[in-house]
Amino acid sequence: MWTLRKGSFAAVVDPGEAAPVREYLADEGLTLCAILATHHHPDHVGGIAELVRDVKVPVHGPKGEPIPELTHPVGEGDRVELPQLGLVFSVFDIPGHTRAHVGYYGAGSLFSGDTLFACGCGRVFEGTPAQMLASLGKMAALPDDTRVYCGHEYTLANIEFARKVDPGNAALAARENRVRQLRAAGKPSLPSTLGEERATNPFLRCAEPPVVESANKYLGSRIGDPVSVFTAIREWKNRS
Repeated sequence: MWTLRKGSFAAVVDPGEAAPVREYLADEGLTLCAILATHHHPDHVGGIAELVRDVKVPVHGPKGEPIPELTHPVGEGDRVELPQLGLVFSVFDIPGHTRAHVGYYGAGSLFSGDTLFACGCGRVFEGTPAQMLASLGKMAALPDDTRVYCGHEYTLANIEFARKVDPGNAALAARENRVRQLRAAGKPSLPSTLGEERATNPFLRCAEPPVVESANKYLGSRIGDPVSVFTAIREWKNRS
């Protein structure tokens, strides 16, 4: 989960558990003012019911997903205003991992849930590979300096897989060194940036010749269109 704060107020994104949020708010002397959810999986919404029993706040989340506590269902083109924090987010529909997954973009930041990870992407559970690739492309069109706040610290494992898919990528090798140093020091690798993701994330590079060639080797057949390449490397990652 992520916390956004200003003054004495805070909003949380994807609170999978209530206890860490309560502890943080109490320790920092903050009042919860809003909750944002990206999708319905319990590790992203499991704490909402308890939190709204403590204090009634707006709960923003995707239309068409089973999140009973939603007060503000949102989808593509909607805006989420957090007046206590002086922030406004645009909502993107980014299905693939789940049927109606959303992302929030504002203040130079993208909350991508489990669709776009640092150097990876989520599994395709409820959508299709074509939907997932389109969702990734929508986010990849944002500015290079956009900070990516994703749902999990999977970065090092994702990089290890990416090196198999894109072994000659010098930017990826440099990223691995940086992330290993951060993790060895007990620090998070997040947020990343979209510029870094475009340069190193194989799921955003499905039209690049080295990634296409690796997908062909994995399949033992010739493919070239980005959806087929994405499907192949996502299956490869699932099995790795």
